[in-house]
Amino acid sequence: MRRARYAFGLKYVIVIADGAGDLPIAELGGKTPLQAAATPTMDGLARSGRLATARTTPAGWAAGSDVCTMCLLGYDPVRYHTGRAPLEAAASGVQAGASDWIFRLNLVTVGPDDAGSPDSGLMLDHSAGAISDAEAAAIVPDLLAHWRRDVPELAERLTLRHGVSYRSILVDASGRRFDGVVCTPPHEVPRQPWAAHLPRAARDDRGDAEAAEFLRELMLSAREFLPGHAVNVTRRAKGLREANMAWIWGQGTKPDMPSFESRFGLRGAMLTPVDLLRGIAALIGWDRLEPPGMTSYHDNDYATQGRWACDAIDRYDIVCCHVESPDESSHQGDWRTKVAGIEAIDREVVAPIVAKLRSLSPRVGRGTGANAGADAGWRLMILPDHYTLVSTRKHDATPVPVLLAGQGFAAPRPATAYSEAEAAASDLHIAHGHELMEFFLRHALPDPRRG
Repeated sequence: MRRARYAFGLKYVIVIADGAGDLPIAELGGKTPLQAAATPTMDGLARSGRLATARTTPAGWAAGSDVCTMCLLGYDPVRYHTGRAPLEAAASGVQAGASDWIFRLNLVTVGPDDAGSPDSGLMLDHSAGAISDAEAAAIVPDLLAHWRRDVPELAERLTLRHGVSYRSILVDASGRRFDGVVCTPPHEVPRQPWAAHLPRAARDDRGDAEAAEFLRELMLSAREFLPGHAVNVTRRAKGLREANMAWIWGQGTKPDMPSFESRFGLRGAMLTPVDLLRGIAALIGWDRLEPPGMTSYHDNDYATQGRWACDAIDRYDIVCCHVESPDESSHQGDWRTKVAGIEAIDREVVAPIVAKLRSLSPRVGRGTGANAGADAGWRLMILPDHYTLVSTRKHDATPVPVLLAGQGFAAPRPATAYSEAEAAASDLHIAHGHELMEFFLRHALPDPRRG
């Protein structure tokens, strides 16, 4: 039986500013990008609502959008996470058996072999210079065809499907196991020697060693093939970064996640430019909306994404609008674009969503006291999934700043702005990130006695 709604008739909206959290940056006068950005709408909500922090990276886990997004949507990674790649595979309907292993494959840029180059042997770009969908889609089938010629004994049971931009999904149906193999995300080793981070066995086990060697052979075979591909020849001529290596990581098997509606009684929709969050949405039974012009970078059409989110509020109980650009800017060490992206989110996404929510009839909700009237029919949550540091170009597990607004959210001591420091100084700190959703929906943490 479907669980009753937490607050009948309320509209719930989540805005994820991916990777927006950061540490102070000298070029910004010791401010973080979130502090330096002009965000009048979010700051106004902070003054009338409530700030908190949430630990979206469980102890012992690496900070990443797979783990952190599952947490903030109410799913404990310890229970449901089987790997990053299976989540992305769910977005595109990739077929995989229960025992098949699913991987993420990045087209990346690595430095030349020339020992005289300062870039020699380094991981230069986890996104191959933000390679376009069309370019990547031309490379991916040719790469699989190359593997079948070059290493046919390895490629016989492989399938490879292009996703978005530099991201693709690789499935191995050979029966090999990879649970004892360590695969490093390429965005976690910027300007580090890539060869030191190739897949390796986690244990002194022959099967693990052979599985790791299998992946290394595929990656090194791609390293030989890709520089001569026509797409890369053209990119070189234009002075663009090449997709000169395939990086394999994020392995796992198919997860089994209960639907959001069966748990919370709410029908949801996701707006996101990335397959990872599309896949999570598919697995929890949310519809996926695809505004034109929505991308992972600062060329994102923020205004259209904001309008589509507003339209979705009329049709769904809960809407999640995920904006990727702050994360990608951080991975490039680009604080200027990160600040501009945060400002665009406030102006083009959050502001119209707030206007839409405040236009709802007060009769939709059941607000009382200070929260009656304009804020009675809705709740809004704004947060990064994790920090992404411009200084290191890596993710960071620091608890994220959470902004809660709408019915029931008024802090005992109001904040002056939405920032990491103001959230850290608040009176609410959620130690288990997967409990944040229940707090957002019912304004209380779950009772541990319920199990």
